[in-house]
Amino acid sequence: MTLTPQLRLVLFIVAAFIIDYLPFINLPFLWSQTFFHEISHGIAALLTGGSIHNISLHFSGSGLCTTSGGIRFIVTFSGYAGSALWGMLIYRVANSLSPASSNIMVASMVGMLALTLVLWARDIPTITILIVLLIMYGLPLYKSLWISVKSFIQLVGVFVLLDAIRSPLYLLDGRDLGDGASLANLSWLPEIFWVALWFLIASGCLYSLWILAGNRRVVSAA
Repeated sequence: MTLTPQLRLVLFIVAAFIIDYLPFINLPFLWSQTFFHEISHGIAALLTGGSIHNISLHFSGSGLCTTSGGIRFIVTFSGYAGSALWGMLIYRVANSLSPASSNIMVASMVGMLALTLVLWARDIPTITILIVLLIMYGLPLYKSLWISVKSFIQLVGVFVLLDAIRSPLYLLDGRDLGDGASLANLSWLPEIFWVALWFLIASGCLYSLWILAGNRRVVSAA
């Protein structure tokens, strides 16, 4: 039985939900989402003329990117929005790649993790997490008989994207902490506005994957 692109996407979503509830197994995937969130802050700082001082990743799944300079509004907004875009991009690129090209993409992700480890990791938890992620992302390059590299990349992309949908909702805890509260102070728009916007961006990214999968099915049928 040949799986349609949309059915494959559904299976990846189901697998991501299952992994999210598996103790210990889910941690590297949660750390991946945190990494893409924090590196998005950092990239936004660099692109707007700022700099990255360090990136901290915690075993609990939280993290922090310390930057200076740049446009603070863009840097603050880019965390949740960036992780959603990363998830969509990872899935879409992997979906159109040949197995050989998928290896190149995984190698690029390994390179980005290694660069972060060398330049911006300053504490033991961050160094440990980055090493675990380097192993997780690098293993498919050498154990291709165990797992399809392309499918692995797509699963990571879906997990990151689904977590980008859910994570902003945790900001609505009444404590006025986090990126939403910071943007509320910068813009005078309430925190719930930014949470809703991030939720819509991530949901829109997932919907675009669904539409793309449907279009690929039509093209294949034609």
